[in-house]
This record gives sequence, C-alpha cells and structure tokens, in this order.
Amino acid sequence: MPRGIRGNERPAGWLFVAPALIILGLFMLLPILMALWVSLTRWNGQGSPFTGDVPFAGLQNYTRLFTDEGLARQDFMTSIRNNAYYVLLVVPIQTVLALALALVVNNRLLKGKGFFRTAFYFPSVTSSVAISVVFLFMFANGGAINAILSVFGINGPQWFSDPRGLIHLAFGDQAPALLADHSLLGLSWWDWLAGPSVAMCAIITLVIWTTSGTFMVMFLAALQNVPVQLEEAGLIDGASAWQRLRHIILPQLRPTTFLVVTLGLIGTWQVFDQIYVMSQGNPAKTTLTPAFLSYRTAFRDFDYGSGAAISFVLFLIIVVLTLVQRRLTRERD
Repeated sequence: MPRGIRGNERPAGWLFVAPALIILGLFMLLPILMALWVSLTRWNGQGSPFTGDVPFAGLQNYTRLFTDEGLARQDFMTSIRNNAYYVLLVVPIQTVLALALALVVNNRLLKGKGFFRTAFYFPSVTSSVAISVVFLFMFANGGAINAILSVFGINGPQWFSDPRGLIHLAFGDQAPALLADHSLLGLSWWDWLAGPSVAMCAIITLVIWTTSGTFMVMFLAALQNVPVQLEEAGLIDGASAWQRLRHIILPQLRPTTFLVVTLGLIGTWQVFDQIYVMSQGNPAKTTLTPAFLSYRTAFRDFDYGSGAAISFVLFLIIVVLTLVQRRLTRERD
C-alpha cells in the first residue's frame, strides 16, 4: 500500500524527539519510579534500596499515615492542616494582589511604569533564603514589626514562640467539649480549627510579598493583549470602571487566572525553603508542612520509605486539587 508523500515523516519525527525523551526518561521518569519503589520499602539510607536485603513494606508506609494511630499519622495530619490554612490564605491574596498590581502598572496615565514594574517584580528574583533571614529578624520578639506595633500601643506577639492558632487566640484557649472530645484522623476538631499560628502568618506574609510580582507579570502580559476596542465599546456604552473590569477585562483574563491559581496551588503545597530557614516546623509543629515533614522523615529520621510515601501523597493532593480547580474554572457553555 503506498505510504504517500509524508509516509517517511514519522520515523524522522521520532528520531528528532528521541534525545528529549531519553533525557526526560533518565532524569525525571526513572528517578520517580525509583522513589516509588523506595516508598514501598523500609530503607534506612544504608546501601542500595534495590537489593534483597532491604525489607519490603508494601503499602504500610502509606496506611500508617491515615489509619494507624501514632505519631506518624498525627504529624502528617498536622502538616496537612497547617498547609491547608497556608493555601487558603496565600493563593487568593497573592492572586488578587498580583491582578491589582498589574492593573496599576498597566494604567496609561501612570508615570514611571518601568520603575514600578521593576520594584514590584524585584522580590520575586531575590534569593528566598536571604529574604527569609531578613523576615526572621523583622519578626523577632524585638524586631521591626513589634517596634512598629508598639508605636500604636499594640504589644506584638512572640511570632516564632507562640504555638496558638489565630482562631484559638480570638476565641480563647478553652476548648469546647463538643470539639475537644471528637477527633478526625488523629486530631481533635479543636486542633483542626486552630487556624494558622502567628509564625505561619509571618511566613504567609513573606510568600505573598515574594510571589505576587511574578504573577503580576503574567497578568500584565494578558492585560496588554486585551483588545482596546472592547474597553472603548464599554466606555461608549457608559460602563463604569468597575463594570468594565468585571464584564470585559476579567473574562478576557480567565486563562491567565487559571494559570496563576494553578501555579499558586502547586507552589503553596510544595513550600519548603521558608519553613526550613525560618521555623523548622516550630513552634510546636504549627508550621510543619508535608514537604518539610518528608525531608525530616527521610534525611533526619533516616526513614526514607515513609519520607518518599509522604512525597507521593503530596503529589496526589496537588494533582487532585489542580483537576478540581480546572473543573471549577473551566469555560461554561
């Protein structure tokens, strides 16, 4: 059967993409499969995990995170709680702030646009470790933040020493019997509803400040692609600035908003370096996150199987939340 004028293009195409496929397979797919195998063992870091001397654990490293009562499940659920509050605060605030900054620097009447765009974007390209150290000094008990609060007669909290959550601080430390006597996955309802600690709030402030600039650039690029005719049509029809933003600009930014929220979800569930530098999961594990817990379990407790299992559970959480977010923000017919 004749193959046609393009009959020989398929082998040539595979030949051209083969180097990229080989590199991705060796340096991404293969390490993932190796880590998946480690998550099914009790490897302690000594020797090779691919020998018969390493005990096989099966799914025990996963089940102990959800079903087995003990410290492993308690720490994992504490990290999920902390990270959930972190995501619920960081993603909406950084998205709204990035959009607001993009609208400001995209204003035709603004003078010095280059300066403001650089100033807003600069924190995003600065070393996260360096900025974390600076914020650690700012939020110290005798740091700049508490000094500013004292000017207004407010006694600043002990940012990285107080383990209480904001909800506990607002409603008191006495737990209602209904919440204290009932638990879910190893934590009482009172612990689930603690809210982020003041230490986590300091880290949230840092992350919002350093990430909004990057997302501002994305929104700015999208705003500059919005047809001018649409805004002019809105002006002719007598639409106010808020109406033009709501009914003209925001619908045009839907793909960019989806991208920003998706990247925000992925980044916030993977937060590690700020936790490592500023708190190490303290005080009282109120800044412990799954990514840091995976690192601590593997490289400090030398339980590489459980550490790898935590990382794969975190991967599944990110995938599921991304799919849910995609379904919620997709175009409606």
